[in-house]
Amino acid sequence: MQKPDIAAFYDQRTSSVQYVVADPETLDCVIIDPVLEYDEKSGQTATNHADEMLDYIARRSYRLVQILDTHPHADHLSAAHYLHTRTGAPTAIGAEVRQVQKIWCEIYNWPDLACDGSQWDHLFENGETFKVGNLDAHVIHSPGHTLASVTYVIGDAAFIHDTLFMPDGGTARADFPGGNATALWNSIQTILQLPEDTRLFTGHDYRPNGREARWESRIGEQLQDNIHLSRYRDEASFVAARQARDATLPIPKLMLHALQVNIRGGRLPEPEDNGQRYIKIPLGRFDGAPWE
Repeated sequence: MQKPDIAAFYDQRTSSVQYVVADPETLDCVIIDPVLEYDEKSGQTATNHADEMLDYIARRSYRLVQILDTHPHADHLSAAHYLHTRTGAPTAIGAEVRQVQKIWCEIYNWPDLACDGSQWDHLFENGETFKVGNLDAHVIHSPGHTLASVTYVIGDAAFIHDTLFMPDGGTARADFPGGNATALWNSIQTILQLPEDTRLFTGHDYRPNGREARWESRIGEQLQDNIHLSRYRDEASFVAARQARDATLPIPKLMLHALQVNIRGGRLPEPEDNGQRYIKIPLGRFDGAPWE
């Protein structure tokens, strides 16, 4: 099986994992799920991680051919648009992002927002194939965590975003607008049917019990050791447990900040007439959600 070279970049503030995935023969590469740093207390943004990945790409003499997001993230801002402006590399995401845009367009009261996915250069359909250099790649629509979540399979590696975490971290929540625990179960089963030697790369690691950050696992390891899949082995019990757990979880602290950027492909709000950009927060829209 084809084996891409993979470098992971861990964002400690949001526990997110970003990837540079390269074909060792042609040196073509993609970036997956880049993070734009954001400090919600001061309103400052930074591009340290994105610049670090560009420096890494330059040192390895790679050629960036695409910038991929697995879904519109609720816990960090995407650096996809920043990277596009720096490099000209096209951006892409799953085609169901249009449905997520429609949900959040209503939440933010943005009647003029284009909900057609035009903020990205390409929208991937379920099962669509593409190339990273000579590496064969395809897309699996993996809803549950969000309506638009996709898995990118590149050679022997699958980038499974927020569907499965490391085995000691379990599985992703499914209670965001458009999320669904039954859909999450079905997406997990599809991922676990990939070839047994597939390397699985997760989008987050929350470092259970304070261990070092990890992001790579195998299918057999997930089946045997995942704290949710090993305990809840059928759809009904998994869905019930996932829904009960999700009902206790507070909304991610950056969700309302991040989605207005991420449903626009990582574009920050436009400056207003004083030259200042403003984040818009709907007050009381999620009344009743647990507080931290």
